Amino acid sequence: MTGPDQGRDEAAELAAALGEPRWEAPRVRPLDRRLAVDSDSVERGLASLVLTVVELLRQLMERQALRRVDLGDLTEEQVERVGATLMALEEQMTQLREYFGLAPEDLNLDLGPLGPLLPTD
Repeated sequence: MTGPDQGRDEAAELAAALGEPRWEAPRVRPLDRRLAVDSDSVERGLASLVLTVVELLRQLMERQALRRVDLGDLTEEQVERVGATLMALEEQMTQLREYFGLAPEDLNLDLGPLGPLLPTD
């Protein structure tokens, strides 16, 4: 016999030869077909995810704008406009975080060994 059962049969034969009791997989209770979700928790989780992405993009745009300012690529008017836009976006983000009861650190996902998603400056 070949296939996945062959390995199990060989393991069972080896266990029997060694006088080990036959191993049986533990019984697993079937999952409940209904998933209990709290709509407030789902809304807050989704808001956290969306705001995290927006915050990441906001920080990237801010860094790009600062680089362009440092390089002298922007006119004085463009610098003012970019600054005002980024400040307005940051204010809007603060209002949205407060509305959903989120702290700034709630938007920073832990990526395990890679560290946090957003810089903690």
